[in-house]
Amino acid sequence: MKLIKEILYCLSLPLIIVMTMAFKGFSDEKKMEHIKENNMDNGFAVIELFTSEGCWSCPPADELMARLEKDNQNKQLFIMAFHVDYWDHQGWKDRFSKRSFTERQKQYATWLNLNTLYTPQLVINGKAEMVGSETGKILSGIQSVMLESHVQNLSLQAEKSDGRNIQVSYTTSSAAKDTAIGMALVQKHASSQVSAGENAGKALSHVQIVRDFQSRTLQEKDTFSFKLPDTRNNWQIIAFQQHQKTGEIIDAAAIDL
Repeated sequence: MKLIKEILYCLSLPLIIVMTMAFKGFSDEKKMEHIKENNMDNGFAVIELFTSEGCWSCPPADELMARLEKDNQNKQLFIMAFHVDYWDHQGWKDRFSKRSFTERQKQYATWLNLNTLYTPQLVINGKAEMVGSETGKILSGIQSVMLESHVQNLSLQAEKSDGRNIQVSYTTSSAAKDTAIGMALVQKHASSQVSAGENAGKALSHVQIVRDFQSRTLQEKDTFSFKLPDTRNNWQIIAFQQHQKTGEIIDAAAIDL
């Protein structure tokens, strides 16, 4: 009889796991629908994903960003994927990676009192971090900041001087002390065929890829210069005001190029 009980337990455990995962998936879908359908027009969420094509656990996070971007185009949801460079020595050089993006992640480690860097890591409004593929936590975090935050008066204007060079000007009346303005040149969509490293053999799709990032002390108005990697209509500028001592993001705006 004891043997039978042990066998039944072993057989039932996978079923419990499957049922738990199914319930979690249902709960996550409800959260996704809540964000999509509810009126949160005054709130905003700045989502920074630190990722890499050389990291085997990053593709699910990239897929989640694509879902969020697709389902919430009418929301003040600002998604940026920063490809870090510390995976580049593992056999695959991520063509979107930059040392400066790793340095930005290190800055968050300081702001959020973290002892290590990892991917995929996601930061929401500069004040909460989590694993970039933990759908439930991410959706709950987005819901929370969308209800708490309020878009203020950051305004953007972009002008092309030729096919690839652009100047982006901003204005704001809330140039608070100890605040920086961050501005990212974002490529909306791209894909890579990975032939080495942990994702060897996979075709990876990306959204909202940061290709250049600049930050300086916030003023009431200023102008940034960027050079587009190509002339295709696939670009966006995301700008945000960030407290330099805490990392909290207090306003954001975006403009398509």
